[in-house]
Amino acid sequence: MKAEIIAVGSELLLGQIVNTNAQFLSTQLAEMGISIHYHTVVGDNADRLRDAIQIAEKRADLILFSGGLGPTKDDLTKDTIAQHLGLSLVTDEKAMQFITEFFEKRNRPMTENNKKQALVFEGAEVLANHHGMAPGMFYQSSSHTYILLPGPPKELEPMFQFEAKPLVAKQIFKNQQIFSHVIRFYGIGEAELETELEDLIDTQSNPTIAPLASDGEVTIRLTAVGETEADAWSKIKEVQAEILNRVGKYVYGYNNDSLALKLKQKLSDAELTISAAESMTAGLFQAELAAIPGMAEVLVGGMVTYNEKVKVENLGVSQQTIDQYSVVSKQVAEEMATQSKNIFGSDIGVGITGAAGPDAHGGQPAGTVWIGIAFEDQVTSYELHLSGMRNTNRIRAVKFAIHYLLQLLLYKNSDEK
Repeated sequence: MKAEIIAVGSELLLGQIVNTNAQFLSTQLAEMGISIHYHTVVGDNADRLRDAIQIAEKRADLILFSGGLGPTKDDLTKDTIAQHLGLSLVTDEKAMQFITEFFEKRNRPMTENNKKQALVFEGAEVLANHHGMAPGMFYQSSSHTYILLPGPPKELEPMFQFEAKPLVAKQIFKNQQIFSHVIRFYGIGEAELETELEDLIDTQSNPTIAPLASDGEVTIRLTAVGETEADAWSKIKEVQAEILNRVGKYVYGYNNDSLALKLKQKLSDAELTISAAESMTAGLFQAELAAIPGMAEVLVGGMVTYNEKVKVENLGVSQQTIDQYSVVSKQVAEEMATQSKNIFGSDIGVGITGAAGPDAHGGQPAGTVWIGIAFEDQVTSYELHLSGMRNTNRIRAVKFAIHYLLQLLLYKNSDEK
């Protein structure tokens, strides 16, 4: 099956909002083995939308629409598609009741145009909207499948996930089960990972193998179809075993894992605490950890030492060290880590200093980062040479710091065994 996504809304063309719906839908469809060949964005204009539909019908079996289901005059998606397909619009009583009760509960008058949101194609499968008012639709003609979804992501995402996706899966796989599993990597680039797995990717069928890179991380989504979930999982396990055999040393987790979550788990299991002194990352490292529930049991505190004076007077880094080696150096990162560990009384101290860019800093070119980790009686340091934009470099420095901590803790555990 080939799919095309048509996003409707002049605000998308004007750059007022980002089309995150297309990204979400593409990811969901790829999991199902559906090829997405085109993304189309069209403004609130019936003639142009009709042209887009006619073009999509020539190159796709499944056409998904986002936006244009609301109550205003510029919400014209379902009217235009209904006219194009020669369908009548009828009121869905459940949707109408929900909309009426929405206004009654808030003691607000319901304007006449809100009734428009309850209109659906006659003969369509209605997709319930549990997070808004306009229902979606799933309609099959003799040659195409049309899915209409609301524009707000908070409405579109659950509607597709729980209402539309099962209908698409049933259409494609009949009584079979579809199952996905994500493997998460760090310390290896997307190109290198793909090279290591090139033959597997080239010959993929069931399961499918989909690599994806994001902020220095790489994931592989394995999606299989089977008679049962257990049957699909057995297919995934076979391919996963071969992947781990080749690049398993870069794997840090699966599915909804994150680097910060894995670090929290490792620190909790080992009953270790951590603190940090941050320069270029300005608290991002601590914020990344603090986003994980329960992190208070391992993260005891930290300090942002963005300029040289604070590093010396508040953190206790030696001015002589800075003068001799530069503020962006192995020696300063190690002193930052050690001083953090001492000041906050943690088991582990982390120090991060660098030149985020776009200009050089401390005599070092943009992208130079030093990460120090003080643990037990040793201080380990790592040098990075990043090439992204300023904030990308800061985010990647944080993730590398977590990655190195995980590697250090894994090494310690294996060494003890």
